Amino acid sequence: MSTVTSLVQSVDWLALAPPTVAAAVALVVLVADLFLPVARKPLLGWTATAGLVLAALFLLPLLGEDRRTFCLPAHPDVCSYVADPFTLVIQFLVLGGALLTALLSIDTLKDHDLPSGEYWFLLLSSASGAALLPASRDLATLVIALEVASLPAFALVGLRRGDRLSSEAALKFFLSSVAATAVMLLGVSFLYAATGSLHLSQVAHALTALPDPRLATLASAGVALTLVGFAFKTAAAPFHFWVPDTYVGAPLPIAGYLSVVGKAVGFSGLILVTVQGFPSYANVWGPALAVLAALTMTVGNVAAVRQDPRRAHSAVRLLAWSSVGQAGYLLVPIAAAGYTDDPAHAIGSTVAYALMYAAVNLGAFAVAALVARTRPANRITDYRGLYHQRPVVALALGFFLLCLAGLPPGIIGLFAKVTVFSVAVDAGLAWLAVIMAVNVVIALYYYLQWTTVLFRGAEEGAEEAEGAKAPEAAQTGQPSRARIPAPLATAIGLASVLGIALSGAPQLVLRFASGALL
Repeated sequence: MSTVTSLVQSVDWLALAPPTVAAAVALVVLVADLFLPVARKPLLGWTATAGLVLAALFLLPLLGEDRRTFCLPAHPDVCSYVADPFTLVIQFLVLGGALLTALLSIDTLKDHDLPSGEYWFLLLSSASGAALLPASRDLATLVIALEVASLPAFALVGLRRGDRLSSEAALKFFLSSVAATAVMLLGVSFLYAATGSLHLSQVAHALTALPDPRLATLASAGVALTLVGFAFKTAAAPFHFWVPDTYVGAPLPIAGYLSVVGKAVGFSGLILVTVQGFPSYANVWGPALAVLAALTMTVGNVAAVRQDPRRAHSAVRLLAWSSVGQAGYLLVPIAAAGYTDDPAHAIGSTVAYALMYAAVNLGAFAVAALVARTRPANRITDYRGLYHQRPVVALALGFFLLCLAGLPPGIIGLFAKVTVFSVAVDAGLAWLAVIMAVNVVIALYYYLQWTTVLFRGAEEGAEEAEGAKAPEAAQTGQPSRARIPAPLATAIGLASVLGIALSGAPQLVLRFASGALL
C-alpha cells in the first residue's frame, strides 16, 4: 500500500495549462463540427483563434516562476514537465505563431473549400504538441510531444484533396519524417539501455561515468542518432530535402506554420537534448552542429539565389530555401554552446533570433497569401508594381524582407545576426563566423531582388499584370483589387507591429541573449 501511495502525486494544472487548453479547444472544435450547419462553420475558426489566445494568456501567471510537475517521488527535482523561462519563451513563440497562422487560415479555408472541422482540429492539436515540447524534460515526453506536433502537420499539408502537389508534398513530408523519427527512437532506446533512465538530468549524469566501454559505445551511437532526428525537424542540411516541395504543396498558412512553429519545435528539442541531456558529449555534438550550420546556411542561400522569378510558386520556393538558410544561422549558437562554459548565453542568442525570425517570416507568408488570392501561381514577378497597387502591403513585405536580410530599417534582423555572429566568435568558431558573414552577403542578393520588384514602375508592372490577372482572377472568381479580408489584414498588421516594435527596441528580444534561460 505504501508503494502505491508513493506514486500518487499532485498535478500542477496551471503549469500544464497552455498545451492543455490548446488540446481541449481542439476537441471542442472537432465535436462542434458535427452539429454546426455549413453556414455556421466559420464559427469554428474564431473558436480556434480564441482558444489560442486563451492558451497564450495562461502564460502570464507563470512568468517569473519555475514550476514543475510529474516528478519522481524519490527525486523531486527530476521532473518530466518544467515551466521555466526557456519553456515560457518558446511556448509564447509557438502559440503566437499558431495564432497568426489561424488568422491567415480563416479566408484560406473559404477560398480553397477545405474541411473546417478537420483543419482547425489538426492545427490546434499540432500547436498543443509544439507547446508541450519545450517543457519536456525526459526523452519519452520529448518524442511524444514531437509526434503530436508533427502527425497533424502531415494531414494539414495534404488537406487539399484532389491537388497533386498537395498529395505529393504530404507523402514526401510523411515518409521522410517517419524515417527520421525511427532513427531518433532507435537512438533514445540506445541511451535508455546505456543509462537506465529517460530523464534528461539523469541521462546527463549517467553519461559522465559509464562503467563499461561497450555501454559508452552504445551511448555514443544513441547520442548521434537522436541528434539526426532533431536535425531533420530543424530542416538542417542534408536533412532539408523535404522543405521546398512541402511548402509549395501545403496551403500557404501551413507552409508559414511549418517554417516558424515547426522550426521552434525542432530547435527547442535540439537545445534540450544537447545542453541538458548530453553536456558531457559537447566535444562530439558541438563540432557536428557547427558543420551542419555551415552546410545548412550555404545550401539554403545558394539554392534561394538560383530561383527563377518567373517560375510558378517561385515566391514560396524562395521563402522555403530562405528558411533553410535561416535554420543555419539558428544552429550557430547551439553549436557554440558546445565550446563555451556558459551555454545559457549561447542558447539565448538562438531564442532571440528565433523570435525575430518568427514575426517577420510569418508576415512575409501573410503577404504571399494575400497575393495568391489573385495570382495563384505566386511568382516573384507577380509582385511587380505591388507598391502602386497596395502601398501599405508592399511596404510591409519590403520591411519583412529587409529584416530577414539584416538591413535597416529592419534593425532587429541586423541586431539578431550580430548577436549570433558574436557568439560564434566568442566560442572560438571564427571559421563559422566567416562562413556566416559570406552567407549573409549572398542572401542580400535575393532579398533585395524581391524587394526591388515591389517598387518597379507601375506601367510595366500593370501591362504584365493585366495579362496574368484576367485568367487567374477568372479562376479564383476574385477581382484583382479585392478588399483585403480582415483576418488577413490583422495578421499582416500584427507581424508589422511586432517587427517595428522589435526594431525600435531590440533589447526586448536581445536581452534573452544575456539571460540564463536554462
